[in-house]
Amino acid sequence: MVYDKKTAKQTAKSLLQINAIKLNPKKPFTWASGWKSPIYCDNRIALSFPEIRSFLAHKIAEQAQKIYSNDYVIAGVATGAIGIGMLVANFLNAPFIYVRPEPKSHGRQNQIEGQLDNNKKVLVIEDLISTGKSSLNAVKALKKEGVDVLGMMGLFDYGFDLAIENFKKENIQLHTLSDYHHLIDEAEKSKFIESEDIALLKSWRISPYEWQPN
Repeated sequence: MVYDKKTAKQTAKSLLQINAIKLNPKKPFTWASGWKSPIYCDNRIALSFPEIRSFLAHKIAEQAQKIYSNDYVIAGVATGAIGIGMLVANFLNAPFIYVRPEPKSHGRQNQIEGQLDNNKKVLVIEDLISTGKSSLNAVKALKKEGVDVLGMMGLFDYGFDLAIENFKKENIQLHTLSDYHHLIDEAEKSKFIESEDIALLKSWRISPYEWQPN
């Protein structure tokens, strides 16, 4: 769920400006879930742009304070949200940890890296939410440590029904700076995407798990 519409528009515009959005309807991308997609969003590119990464981190931190106040640990989901998560933690002057997809196969076999006490509250940071599977995997790892997971905040959400259902099942509140609808609106206004591609992207969004390129 987008918390602030003005921020959602500016975030979408920023991601388009730095070409973090890739579009290729004729040769679609294959996601980790196996879905075929004409669009790919790589928010990690934002880390290479100081002004934009500062804006994104500041907005997450600002919204986090409004929703959750203070006094919690920031947990970035590896690897995409480690960078933005650390920046958010700096803005909030909060402790930072990150969560691997699975425990290491060597050493201490950690899945959670950093200092985490089981009486702490944790706010999870993501860069991108698609099906929600990897994001909620991090939440489950944190809950196993006995901490109180307040919720999750991210840069961008595709808003799939599957993800909404997955977050409901885990009883995790999700807020993002922007989402798919704001992205498409900004792309159309800025002429970043041709009109025929806009129609394709909107139709793909309805049932992405069934979509196939022409």
